Amino acid sequence: MKVVILCGGKGTRMSELTNDVPKPLAQVGGKPLLWHIMKLYKNYGFDDFILLLGYKGDQIKEYFMNYDWKNHNFTLDTSTGNIQLLQHPEKWKITFLDTGLETMTGGRIKRAEEYIGNDTFMLTYADGLANINLLELLKFHKGNGAIATVTGVNKISQYGILTVNKGIAESFAEKSRSEGVINGGFFVLEPKVFEYLTDHPNCIFEEQPLKNLTLDRQLAVYLHEGFWMGADTYKNVLELNEMWKQGMNFWAK
Repeated sequence: MKVVILCGGKGTRMSELTNDVPKPLAQVGGKPLLWHIMKLYKNYGFDDFILLLGYKGDQIKEYFMNYDWKNHNFTLDTSTGNIQLLQHPEKWKITFLDTGLETMTGGRIKRAEEYIGNDTFMLTYADGLANINLLELLKFHKGNGAIATVTGVNKISQYGILTVNKGIAESFAEKSRSEGVINGGFFVLEPKVFEYLTDHPNCIFEEQPLKNLTLDRQLAVYLHEGFWMGADTYKNVLELNEMWKQGMNFWAK
């Protein structure tokens, strides 16, 4: 099953970091946010990734192109140029897809349609860390029968607020600060979701597409009651790094 990760945003609310690197490469515990998220999926057996790139996407490509020799011990034979890794690297299959500098989330996802095909796929953002059980999420999605499943998290936040009744979303409002169940990412989607999207750069997944799925009663909500934190600001990144130092990296356990 393919895992699609939205990696193209400019991260304007953490400009202290994103002037130099894209948000997915902001480091927590010496590793990029994106790495932590991919490791979570890998731990549950999902290792086929599509990265939807935009702002400073070349740096994300470079990180993974250089990943093996920068992150593992190796032997270099200078006479041949051959490199032999002394550790087993992660076995990831990664598709790097440039989806435009200014494209919004819905447009980015739509542009991945031909690479995803007619299979169920997972989707998340490159800035949310959680200790979510992805197999339970997938089981919930399959048992519910909806086109889309989003992971809901109880929190007071600026993120999208979901009203949930018996596992089905009844309303979706983006950028509310009220207490409620928020959009925590970690979606499971059927290919029919592409009918709700356009490849227009201004198509925002969290607005009309999710609202229309809700109206059609096709947006299920998997409630996650464990750890979740969105790295939306520089302060969030500092908090996550402090948690890592204190051994409180719940997303990695």
